[in-house]
Amino acid sequence: MVLAMHYSQIACLIWHGKKDPEITDFLNQLSKTQWLVGSMTSEVGTFGDMRRSLCAVQCEGEQAVLEKDATTGSYCEQADAILVTARSGARAAENDQVLVLVQRTQRTLSQTTSWNTLGMRGTCSPGFKLRAVIPRGHIFSTPFSEIAAMTMVPYSHILWSALWTGIATGAYRKAAAFIRQQARGAPGSMPPGATRLATLNADLQAMRHNWTMAAIDFDSEAAGTRDAADPLGMRWALRMNNLKVALSESAPRLVHGALQTIGVLAYKNDSPFSLGREYRDVLSGALMISNERIKMASASILLVSKEA
Repeated sequence: MVLAMHYSQIACLIWHGKKDPEITDFLNQLSKTQWLVGSMTSEVGTFGDMRRSLCAVQCEGEQAVLEKDATTGSYCEQADAILVTARSGARAAENDQVLVLVQRTQRTLSQTTSWNTLGMRGTCSPGFKLRAVIPRGHIFSTPFSEIAAMTMVPYSHILWSALWTGIATGAYRKAAAFIRQQARGAPGSMPPGATRLATLNADLQAMRHNWTMAAIDFDSEAAGTRDAADPLGMRWALRMNNLKVALSESAPRLVHGALQTIGVLAYKNDSPFSLGREYRDVLSGALMISNERIKMASASILLVSKEA
């Protein structure tokens, strides 16, 4: 998950930082040093809505000051730089946002919550209060609304979906190894869970097809729309919403199916067929940008869009 989120931040830098010389300079350094880039888009008071900010950048000459109270900051303590969302100014509306590049030497982080979670513990995503003094050139000139629609959301949802498919694949492989072990122990007979394994295989194939086709189509469609006023349109926004919801909900079902196929050995933590970690980690998918919030956004699109 850290790698997937890092890649989505790198994509934002590559596609939307090229108009800004100081961000381009940072990207050139990053390619040599392999710095880790984190993300801070949540905020106390916005209730998980990435497209709203309460904090604002305050420009003072060639510098800007930013203070943000984030509900989560994924691996921000470890990151060499963070991409942060904020209002474009003190008088800007909550949805008038910019993306800001904050390097390690420009920030102060104060952790406000813990990260003792059921799964995905390695993402290290507690809450933080951030204070940063940055060069004015570290504010992206491209509005965050475009960055989110064109790059951050598609990259995140496709890469997350690939990750959840990977967790499901690991669970499936343990179930397959268990069934094959049973088959070797009773030659000529069909293990009881073999038909369930066939169902899991079909479900896994559908998951892989869903996200890989989304990735292929995104690369094809985005190539010609990078400079368009409405980069990909509501149809694509709906597709990304559906992909995130579908994969984050189907992955836990597949892991649960693998557990049912294996039985108690999957439930035991000291078993080679244990699915404890897979089960804990995969449950986070529906909570990362809540599926209920995404479904509400999709409902709004369907009310006005004739493209779907």
